[in-house]
Amino acid sequence: MPIPKPGSPVRGSKSGAPIMALFDLLGRRWAMGIIWQLSDGPLTFRAIQSKCNSMSPSVLNARIKDLTEAMLIEQTPKGYALTEDGIELFEILQPFHDWSHKWEDRLESKK
Repeated sequence: MPIPKPGSPVRGSKSGAPIMALFDLLGRRWAMGIIWQLSDGPLTFRAIQSKCNSMSPSVLNARIKDLTEAMLIEQTPKGYALTEDGIELFEILQPFHDWSHKWEDRLESKK
């Protein structure tokens, strides 16, 4: 399955808006997990697989292919790593991580 691309209809949107293409890509199984794990530096295939709860090799291969084609990760001599775009995306996503913990606390306090 080709990666979602700006300008083309994607899952959940026929507009082709770049943000919708990005959300479609990031919504694929394990895509965010791989980006998150690579935020600390390059990892080998097996290390990514281990850090992502031993996801199947076929799913990991598919996500690596998707994220490489999207120019968010690349293969380096030390393993797979975030590209400059991948690092920038991670830095944008980090505040969502922080916010999600606050949200979790608020939800828990309402129980």
